[in-house]
Formats: sequence, C-alpha cells, structure tokens
Amino acid sequence: MTYFEVDITNCEQEPIHILGHIQSHGYLCAIHPDTYTIVHASANLADLVGQPIADVLGQSLAEVLNKTDLPAATLIELLNVGKRNDSWDTLNPYRLQLDGRFWNLVVHAFKGLLLLEWEPTDEQPKVAMNQRLIADALTEVQSSRQLADLLQNTAQRVKSIIGFDRVMVYRFSADWHGQVIAEAREPELEPFLGLHYPASDIPRQARELYKINLVRLIADAGSVPSPILSQPGWPNDAPLDLTHSTLRAVSPVHIEYLNNMGVQASMSISLLYQGELWGLISCHHHAPRFVDYAARQAAKFVSQLLSAALEFRKGEEDQSLLLHSLENGQRLHEQLLADEDVVRALTRRSVTALDLVAASGAVLLFNNQQHRLGTTPDEAAVRDLAEWLKTTLSDTFLETSHLPALYPPAGIFRHQGAGILAVVLSRELNEYLIWFKPERIQEVTWAGNPQKAVTVSDDGQHRIGPRKSFEAWTEMVHNTSEPWGQAEVAAAIKLREDILQIVTRQANEIRQLNQRLQAAYEELDAFSYTVSHDLRTPLSSIRCYSEILLEEYGDDFNPDARALFQKVIDSTDRMRALIHHILFYSRMGRTEVNTQLVDMNHLLTSMRDEILLTEKDRSLAIDIADTPAINADPTMLSQLFMNLLTNAAKYTRSTPAGHIQVSGKQTDEDVIYSITDNGIGFDMKEADKMFELFKRLENARSFKGTGVGLAIVKRIITRHHGKIWYQSEPNRGATFFVSFPLIAVD
Repeated sequence: MTYFEVDITNCEQEPIHILGHIQSHGYLCAIHPDTYTIVHASANLADLVGQPIADVLGQSLAEVLNKTDLPAATLIELLNVGKRNDSWDTLNPYRLQLDGRFWNLVVHAFKGLLLLEWEPTDEQPKVAMNQRLIADALTEVQSSRQLADLLQNTAQRVKSIIGFDRVMVYRFSADWHGQVIAEAREPELEPFLGLHYPASDIPRQARELYKINLVRLIADAGSVPSPILSQPGWPNDAPLDLTHSTLRAVSPVHIEYLNNMGVQASMSISLLYQGELWGLISCHHHAPRFVDYAARQAAKFVSQLLSAALEFRKGEEDQSLLLHSLENGQRLHEQLLADEDVVRALTRRSVTALDLVAASGAVLLFNNQQHRLGTTPDEAAVRDLAEWLKTTLSDTFLETSHLPALYPPAGIFRHQGAGILAVVLSRELNEYLIWFKPERIQEVTWAGNPQKAVTVSDDGQHRIGPRKSFEAWTEMVHNTSEPWGQAEVAAAIKLREDILQIVTRQANEIRQLNQRLQAAYEELDAFSYTVSHDLRTPLSSIRCYSEILLEEYGDDFNPDARALFQKVIDSTDRMRALIHHILFYSRMGRTEVNTQLVDMNHLLTSMRDEILLTEKDRSLAIDIADTPAINADPTMLSQLFMNLLTNAAKYTRSTPAGHIQVSGKQTDEDVIYSITDNGIGFDMKEADKMFELFKRLENARSFKGTGVGLAIVKRIITRHHGKIWYQSEPNRGATFFVSFPLIAVD
C-alpha cells in the first residue's frame, strides 16, 4: 500500500486513518477474533518474531509465538479474557520481556479485527513519579481559581511528565483557527505564547481523530515508517483501519510540516468540552523522543482533569449569563402583560429589549415603524437588512457574529452591527426584533503566513504544502463581533414567544388578514381528516388478509416469505399509528375546547406508571415535583403531556440512567410546567422547525417517530392561548416549558 497523494484539491480528504504504515519504533499485527489468524502485520514484525513476514501472514498467532521467546500461552489466555469481558482497558498494557528488552502490548478491537501493538518500555516503570504528578495535577485543578493559571500550570506539569522541549495549550475558535494560550518551554526557545495558527494546520479529519484518540505520539518524524502487509488474497479495497492505533504512521504532509518547524518528535493531548474538541496540549521536541504508555496515560489523565475543569468553569459562566437573561426576560414578560402594547413594553419601560442580551443596540420593526435602542445602523440600512432576512432559511431566528460574510452590505455598518441576533415576529409583515453587536477589530499574530504554499511540480501538478516559515506574521481581522451565547439565543426565543402571545390577543385590522388564511387552513384540515379516515379501511383489510395468509398457510411458506408477511403487518401497525396522530391533529381544528380544572398530580402519576411499564427493561426515573392544577381540555391536556413525556423517555434511551423531572408553578397570570430530561438534547440553532408536521431534527432520526407529536403539542397550546418554549444543548438533555393562562379563554 502506498501513501495517499495529496494535492491542491484533496488535502482535506487525506485518509490519515488508513495510511498503510506504522511508526518504526513498534510492531503491529491484526488477527481474526475467532481463529486468531494473522491477517495484517507490519513488515518489521519479522524482527520481533524472528520469522519472515511472508511465513507469518495467514498463520495462527499461537503458531507464530511458539517459535519465539514470547509467552505464547499467556498471551493467548490474555486475548481470551479480553474477548470474554468484551473489554481491553483493564488488560492494557501487558508487560513482557524479549531478548533482554521490555515491551508493552496494547490490544484493541475494531471493525471485526483484534489489533495487537508492541512498543518499548523501561525496565523499571516510573509508577511512583507518574502517580505523584497525577496527584499534584488533581490538587492543582481543585485549588486553581483562574483558568489562565490552571492552563499554564498544566502545561508545565505535562512537560515534567514527558520531558519535551515545549508544551503548549492550544485553543480552537469557532472557525477552527487556534491560539496558544499557555506555554512551558526550555529557556533558549523563542516563545509561541499568543500566536495564532490557521485551521488548515489541523484539518478536519485530524480533528475528528483527536476526539477518538486523546493522546497522539510521533516519536521520530525522521524515521522510515514500516508498511503494513496483508495475507494473500486480502481485498485491496479493505485496508487496515488504524483509527484507534497508538502506532499509526504520520501523514507525509504533517511530516513536512514538522520538519519545517525543526521538530523531530511531537505529542498531542486532546482537551474536550461537552464531547467536542476545545483545544490541544501540543508538545514539541527537537530530537526524536519516545514516551512510553504509562507516561502517556498519566498525561492523558491530566488532560481529562483539565477537561473536567473546563466543563465546571464554563458551566458556572453559562449559568450566570442564563440567570441574567431569565431575570430580564421575566421583567419584559410582565411589562408585555401589563401594557398589551409591544412597542411600549419593549422600548420605553425600566427594562428594555436591549437589556436581554449583551448587545450594543436593538431595533424593533413593528407596524411599519422602526424603534431603536442603543447604537444601531440607520433606518435605510435596517430596512434593507429586514428585506434580506426574508430570504434566510430560518422561520424563527438568525444569529451570526460575522454578518458581512453572509450579507455583504453590512460591511458599511460593521461598526454598529458586525453581528446580529434576529427573531422573526412576522415574515409577511416584515416584523422583527434585531440585536446588534459592533465590530471587534483584532490584531492577530500568526505563526507565519497562514496561507499554505502552492507549488507546481515538473509535470505541472499543483500541490498544497505546509507552511515553511513560522516567523510572526500579523494581520487585522475585521467584520466580526463577539459571538452570541446559548443563553442569549434561548432568551431571545423565549421573548419571541411572549411577544407573539400578546400579538395574537390584539384584534387589530392588519391581522384580520389571518381570517382568510384560517379558512383555507380549515379546508386543508378537513381534507387531511377525510383522507386519513378513509385510509383506515383498506389498511385494516391489508392487515387482516396478511394475518389470515400467515395463519392459514404460514407452515407452507419458507422463512423469508413468513418474514415478509410479518413486515407487512408491522408496516400496517406503523401506518395506523401515523394515521391516528394525523386524525387527532386534524380533529383539533373542529373540536370544541372543553376547559375544566384538571388534577395534574393524578394525570401525571398515571402517565408515569404507564411509561415506566412500557420502559421496564431499562433504567428510567420520572420525578414529579409541584403539580398545580390547569384550566384546560382534559383530553387535549393528556395528549400534550403524554407526547412530551414519551419524547423525553425515548430520547434518554441511549443514556445509561434516564432521568425525567416534571415540575409546575403558578404565577399571577398563568401555570407553567417544565419537563426536563438528560437525553440527547439538540442544537438550539437547528430547532426552529421542530413543531412543523413531519419535521425531525438530524440527531433524532435514529429514533422511531412520526414527526407529528410536537405539531400536536403546538396546536393544543395554541388552542388554549398558551405558550411553549425550550432550552437545550447537544448531549446535555432538554427542557420544554408550557404555560396555560389561569383563566381559560374560549
């Protein structure tokens, strides 16, 4: 296998997980998990086992090891134990001796094969030193108050563990450019602290691998990698995947990059925040240097401690911002209820829309007028911006910290609004609430010109090569504002719901146009009801006849035929469920809302018992706190909460211990319930269409569903003149809020 050829068109697609080589300081073989037959091996494995590599491929591991001084029987039993436990973490590394040298054996399973990797280690493991450094790091994380101090001390501690010349903490920005924010180095080296590196230095596929392999060592950038050979007959299109390998070879482009920097050994340790790559601890050494498994694990543990500290500190910061937004959002809601005048409530009271988020200006476009707060673009610029917002995809909001890149005319008013957060009140009437953040001009010092050099070979081929110079190179960054936080986006969405609730109560002449739209909507509603109702009869016939055929003639069918009939029956069940949801959704357009005071404790308790019975084969807890009564239609209310609770139960199935919290509270105007889960969550920026029929978010597509449940919830809320909003982050659970007015409105 040869290296992937990287040129100007494909450097982002370089398959660095299947380069076909390993680093030369270790050995590798891949075996079949049932027979232990060797199907792949590094060419240098011949040095370890003392046999030609051609004789090794296709042979059983036991036969090969029996001809060496390696403890064959012990290694085979080790593999058997790992297979029985379906885990290798407790076995790695296995320490052994051969020809007077000591080796660590590391094993992992991936894509139907077991990968065995041998790498050298010291005769006497430095356990005590590593334990002391880990203990010191734990104390540091617990006691450090400033994140900058913690990062700097972590860099110094990692340097002590691995002995490299330079250790940097490197943080990624939203566009994947990075900056060195902490550094420990030898005194004679020039400082890199504060320098920026372009996203192209660490391409996308490398960043994905950093999320899987938290520690990556390149022991000798100048060594010749050992090719991986396969047993005869192995398909050429099935190379060995080295995603989880500790010995995976290095991309030629990255080797060239290290050579240009004068670096012969490097090590990278991933720093994660909420499962995503936050940054790296990047280590450089100007001579080859091997770091053994134990020291790498110690460094990995230190990085995990730092990742946990990042989670904690970022969580504190986010909670503070969220509390501020919630307090001002509640004041704005109270003002809207008191005034029933959107403009006065948002722009002329003690708390204004500008206080909701960290913006320098805000504009409310309402009833063909603009109402300004703070520093904003002029009236004509805002009018043109609103026309452009009509063309955006989102039906709810838009947030960006680099507006001129999306809307070039914004470059004229970048000093007032290089970033915007806009919520849609009425696209048809051109009504929006827009917050502005000014341009934040940055002087960015790069480690060399961030543009990769393009070279032309003798045959005329263009090739992108890594940068050759790393001398400080400064540029000014324009047209970008401070980014918008999750708490700011959530607060804006909540305020939008509050405004729309007030707007729907106002019977002004402009909104009488909705009557014609409502008439058309009801006709479409009746049509969907009729079609769905008429579908049930032939669907029942399909199911009935299929069951008769399966019962009467099933013994004569082959297994494939029986399976196909069962699929027909299962498909009719799913379609019946979908029709049921559509009928319920359509029926709500004609059904009268029969409001009465509903005992929520009884309702929620019975739902909890039903859901826990359905989910009895998994760990799930549903806690019910305060349950104030609600004035609502009992049937519709049951459907609403059952949809929200079953959704919460469904999207926590991938969580080891699912947990759902239901809580209600009564205010002077309404009753608010929250349903919180610890499931997969979702990105607030992608959730604007979740209440539309048959719309499902990308991360929910692996879970069964019809895409109708939340549309039903939204329609029930609308029929009761209530509100629904949400707060979530990917892999951090979700909270849905629903509110019902204290006095039922017909």
